[in-house]
Amino acid sequence: MSLTIYTKPGCFPCRKTIEKFQDAGLIPQIVDISTTPAAREYITGDPADGGLGYSQAPVVVYAKDGTEDHWSGLNPTKISHVIALATST
Repeated sequence: MSLTIYTKPGCFPCRKTIEKFQDAGLIPQIVDISTTPAAREYITGDPADGGLGYSQAPVVVYAKDGTEDHWSGLNPTKISHVIALATST
């Protein structure tokens, strides 16, 4: 499973999202969009051009067994879903 969280400094929802995954034993790749312009362009870019189209952080992108999903903001329901996917055998 791949799990990437795009964050920005001082972002409470970003910190809580990371903590929820870490508390479940998952170690996400964390990308600071304030220091990585290409990442910021990717998450805010037009979906028609390969971007994700989001305007708020965090942006979570995960992939497992050919399935990929993403969302923005603190979303406990989606976080729980990804944790369940990651820990299922």
